[in-house]
Amino acid sequence: MSAPAVDVAVRPLVAGDLSALDRMERTLFGISAWSRQMLADELVGPGRTYVGAELPGGSLVGYAGLWFDGRDAQVMTVATDPGYQGRGIARRMLVTLLERARTLRAESVLLEVRVDNASAIHLYESLGFTQLGRRRGYYQPENVDAWTMQLLLPRPAGAEGER
Repeated sequence: MSAPAVDVAVRPLVAGDLSALDRMERTLFGISAWSRQMLADELVGPGRTYVGAELPGGSLVGYAGLWFDGRDAQVMTVATDPGYQGRGIARRMLVTLLERARTLRAESVLLEVRVDNASAIHLYESLGFTQLGRRRGYYQPENVDAWTMQLLLPRPAGAEGER
């Protein structure tokens, strides 16, 4: 039985969120966590869109990011505070990022996911992602393989040839 859904607002992340991001990043990803500076750079990097999931009281309980290169979008990360996992928060953030990718007119959305992360794989598959291939030793320093997954974004009717 899954945990009850939680009411969160999905909003753009700002520099003021760095402390909460850094805390969740270290808790969730341990030795492979991005540094505080890497997180800060991602928030303002070109082509980046980062969103957070905020509880009504103002606490940040999740974050997710997307990078668009002019053709494809890449999910950079999807993370939910351990106490709030399994409540639909990652799905809400990911759907927001997919809407952004469509707005940007990305042709597809790509991501990597640990081969042993069954709940994330299930989430991605439920949203239409398919496995493209395996990336050996992708996650370092743990040396864990990743699945590369893709979601094709069909062009809207009447948009052929437009860019």
